[in-house]
Amino acid sequence: MVSVSMETPEQTEERLRRVIARADVLVHDGVWCFEESPIDQSPVLTGDTLAVVRDDQSWSRLVPLTQEQEHIERFGIFSFHFPADLDNSGFVGWLAGRLKVRLGTGVFVICGSNRARGGIYDYWGCPIDLLDDAIAVVEALRAG
Repeated sequence: MVSVSMETPEQTEERLRRVIARADVLVHDGVWCFEESPIDQSPVLTGDTLAVVRDDQSWSRLVPLTQEQEHIERFGIFSFHFPADLDNSGFVGWLAGRLKVRLGTGVFVICGSNRARGGIYDYWGCPIDLLDDAIAVVEALRAG
C-alpha cells in the first residue's frame, strides 16, 4: 500500500534510516546492461531478466552483459526488499540524493511488487565502476 507521510524533514530522515536498516539488500553479481528491441518484437523473458520496461518505440530488458559491446552502458545492480510494516515513501529520492552527492552520479531505479515478501522492491543501477562505492554508502546508512 502506498503511504503518504505528513512529517518534518527530521522525522522523514529518522524513518528512512529505519527503513534502510531493516530492508533486505542484495548486490547482484556481474555486469548488467539494457538490451533493446523494437516495440513490435516482444522481449524474450529468461531467468536472468531482472526487469522489462518500454516506451512508445522500444522494449528495454535489464540483463547480465554477455558480450562486449563497444557503446553499451555497463551497470552494477543492487536491490532492496522492504518490510511490509514500514512506510518506505520517499526512499528513492532520499537515497538517490545521497548517492548523487557522494558519488557524483545519478542512479536508475526500477520498482516492482511482491506481496508475499512485503510489497514494494527496488532494483538500483549505477555505473559498474561505482558499485562498490554505492554499496559503501548504503552500508554506512544501514549502520546508522
